[in-house]
Amino acid sequence: MLNPALVKDVLGEAVATGGDFSELFAENTRSESITMRNGIVEDSLSGITYGCGLRIFDGVNCVYAYTNDTSRESLLNLAKEAAKAVKSAKVEAVTVLDFENKGVRDIHPVKVPPFDVHRRDKIALLRSAHETSKAYDEAVTQTVNTFGGSVQNVLIANSKGLWAEDTRTRGRAFIQAIASSDTEKQTGYTAPGTLSGFEFFEGLDFAGLGREAARIAVTMLRAELCPAGKFPVVIDNAFGGVIFHEACGHSLEATGVAKGASEFCGKLGQKIAADCVSAVDDGTIPNAWGSLNIDDEGEPTRKNILIENGVLKTYLIDKLNAKKMGMDITGSGRRESYRFAPTSRMTNTFIANGTTPAKDIIANTEYGLYAAKMGGGSVQPATGEFNFAVLEGYMIRGGKIAEPVRGATLIGKGGEVLLNIDMVGDNLSTAQGVCGSSSGGVPTDVGQPMIRVKEMTVGGRK
Repeated sequence: MLNPALVKDVLGEAVATGGDFSELFAENTRSESITMRNGIVEDSLSGITYGCGLRIFDGVNCVYAYTNDTSRESLLNLAKEAAKAVKSAKVEAVTVLDFENKGVRDIHPVKVPPFDVHRRDKIALLRSAHETSKAYDEAVTQTVNTFGGSVQNVLIANSKGLWAEDTRTRGRAFIQAIASSDTEKQTGYTAPGTLSGFEFFEGLDFAGLGREAARIAVTMLRAELCPAGKFPVVIDNAFGGVIFHEACGHSLEATGVAKGASEFCGKLGQKIAADCVSAVDDGTIPNAWGSLNIDDEGEPTRKNILIENGVLKTYLIDKLNAKKMGMDITGSGRRESYRFAPTSRMTNTFIANGTTPAKDIIANTEYGLYAAKMGGGSVQPATGEFNFAVLEGYMIRGGKIAEPVRGATLIGKGGEVLLNIDMVGDNLSTAQGVCGSSSGGVPTDVGQPMIRVKEMTVGGRK
């Protein structure tokens, strides 16, 4: 992508004023998206993202600059301008070590490159989802279906001699149905994604995805309003993992921990969850949406045990925050593109399987809310306080799933919820999303088996 001699000169220029570390991130990403509304292609777009980001450390301070002009003159000028912000008193400049390219082990094979597939074939899959959504019920008034794919080539090199290159091929479909009455609209969706080629989509039942999106929308349209109160809540797998991701996972990222802005600061080795709860962030799962061969700092990803039997084992730590915290990195440095400096981020984050069959969790709940699918929400990582909408919910009565309810919101605090989980199922499943933070939006998997929280605050309109 770039000449090693040029990269070494740029990294050297970046530390010429006293910085103690420099890093260059270069990317060339080709992407496409197709949007179909009500069976008609509304947009078909493609593009290229190309450029370099340059980072300089001065102790625990960081300077970041970027450009999409990768000529020698431009990159050297970028380095000189960025280096001016370094106010170090060091006399001798850091020596940029010779690069050592150890090679990147690719554990995410691609069989069918997405750009080798004609757009008409992608459109045909979206149309099949539209048709089954519309045929499901006359209440379905609108469908919005999209396909997106990208191939990202990256180079990460730094002053300590790292040279790492990788190719990341991703794709995702978003299948949405909207059901309407005279007074109400409800949305259902599903959004599978992968770090692999088009073979993933060839194996999906798009007609079934369209039917499922419509089923959720129509069921919620005709549901009763959810009651408000404090009672047990059973949260199902896959999309249910968004609560752990948002309300707990972000609080385990060094981005907040290093600043003291996390409810889990200083709690390593302490009990922060119920004994039945273990949680993992694993960026090595083959072809998983949130996986990577190497993170955006050039480090191999790994499986990090966050919580084991209720005890906090580690945080997610990038290079800069490792310096601030005096701890080892965990292969968790991520960024949306060259325009963003990396920081600690999640990959595939989930509560691990328990031992209780999912059917027994329902059967042992006399009364409560069953959150079959979670929607969006908000969280304050410093305190763990959150509120999340329930996309698809039902009441539990007498140990059985009863009537559907709409308008439910789960309100709580991440640390309290972890301690109040009293049952963990054996049906782990994940769902795909895009997580936003200070280094932009990155692909992440959320997930869990079915869990029961013995008491939560449920917001409702009944």
